[in-house]
Amino acid sequence: MSSSNSVTVQILDKEYSIICPPEERNNLVSAARYLDSKMREIRSSGKVIGADRIAVMAALNITHELLHRQDTPETASTGTTREQVRDLLERVDQALSDDADTKIG
Repeated sequence: MSSSNSVTVQILDKEYSIICPPEERNNLVSAARYLDSKMREIRSSGKVIGADRIAVMAALNITHELLHRQDTPETASTGTTREQVRDLLERVDQALSDDADTKIG
């Protein structure tokens, strides 16, 4: 994929460049905004310290919300939602590991 397929999102005041298909750009930006708001909410509580821990707590909260919605009959989905969550979590993990590699180097 070329750099034209790269989307820059900002989460907790840090920028992340993520490659995604053009048709997924809006979904990725929306997901990043949602994640950013959840992480800010957790950080402002003062109970969790450190970006990595905040990210894990946000991922757990979002996953819990998703699974709870799937358990509700009127909002049950086709099962691809779990795959989408796994894909997003993999992207977040990759972005965090890329960021850690840049700090080390």
